[in-house]
Amino acid sequence: MASARWIKKDALALPSSFLYSIRMWKLGCAAVVWFSVLLANAQIPTPTQALTLEQQGKLAEAENSWRRITQADPQDAAAFASLGLVLSKQGKYGQAVPAYRKAIALNPQLPGVHLNWGLAEFKQSHFEAAVAPLVAALAADPENLQARTLLGLSCYGAKRFADAAKYLELSAKSDPTNMELHGVLAQSCLLAKKYSCALAEFRQILEQAPDSAAAHMLSGEALDGLGRTAEAITEFEAALKMAPREPNANFGLGYLYWKLHKYDEAKGVFESELSIDPGHAQALAYLGDIELKRNAPEKALPLLNKAIHLRNDIRIAYLDIGAILSEQKRYQEALVALLRAEKLDPAQPDAHYRLARLYRAMGNAAAAQREFARVGELNEKAEDMAPKMSTPMPALREIPRSWPSPSGHP
Repeated sequence: MASARWIKKDALALPSSFLYSIRMWKLGCAAVVWFSVLLANAQIPTPTQALTLEQQGKLAEAENSWRRITQADPQDAAAFASLGLVLSKQGKYGQAVPAYRKAIALNPQLPGVHLNWGLAEFKQSHFEAAVAPLVAALAADPENLQARTLLGLSCYGAKRFADAAKYLELSAKSDPTNMELHGVLAQSCLLAKKYSCALAEFRQILEQAPDSAAAHMLSGEALDGLGRTAEAITEFEAALKMAPREPNANFGLGYLYWKLHKYDEAKGVFESELSIDPGHAQALAYLGDIELKRNAPEKALPLLNKAIHLRNDIRIAYLDIGAILSEQKRYQEALVALLRAEKLDPAQPDAHYRLARLYRAMGNAAAAQREFARVGELNEKAEDMAPKMSTPMPALREIPRSWPSPSGHP
């Protein structure tokens, strides 16, 4: 106990100079911390400095400044919008999108941000993702043709063709010499089955470019959609006269001949298409169908099998394969083919009719009755139904990857 008391007493007896040193050390540490905070605050760029860097073309430095500004004030919506813009100017669209999203989350009314966000999505080919911000941009400024055009192109890229036609119509009228834009509008109308709109646009394109084989082909598709198949044939013949090896031109003409039951003429141009592109699956499928119609299933089946090996979305090929295999009593294989044909277009009655007959041959009366009932629902008489291809002309092209870009945006 005596030792303990000695230690306590000794501790209380520390020299005053030592205690003074401790106090000064603590004050020094506080001063260092205070000075560091002041220094850090002094080094945060201002928005004016960041904008100046951006105007000078020093985009990397401007990006760094805006990042530091947003870190210092995470509630600054305008700073996040500016960060998104400078990232977009550098082509960093994937990084720009989160910045725009943050800006909108903080201030949904911030002008121009929805448009820039939509553009950043569009530049990445994220067409579906671009639609919502561009709808908001257009709602905020209905007269903004740039927002309208971008929205129409995004809908086209997202395969929302009816919406694309709606939005692009005004844009195209405002820019009558932009044939590329008119072309996208025309294709949107065509793919949305708005054939009168499509034909009007293709006619306008042909006035500007009368030697365009593609425009003649597209006009032919529109005319066929309107039931003017003979005129459609004239357009495809004109296209082939201008460009005998134009991809899909022979197939399109062959399809129109096939539709009019001119099978000899159809076969010749389908074969011409295959001489240009031996892997043209649609030409193979329709050649197979012609052989089947000529009661030559042994010639048809290899063509049809090759077609579905190349592409698994050609309905007529599966329909014909199912018919051939059914006649050969290869019922399970026929069932697989016909179910695929039905899945590709459930609204077509011919696949249901063949399925009904197949189920009946297999002894499945309930399934046969169900399919016959479905045929009846589609307003066709089951026993009088003849297999046919009643869908519009198969699509002849893919969605383009080049776009008529609105001006004024990075």
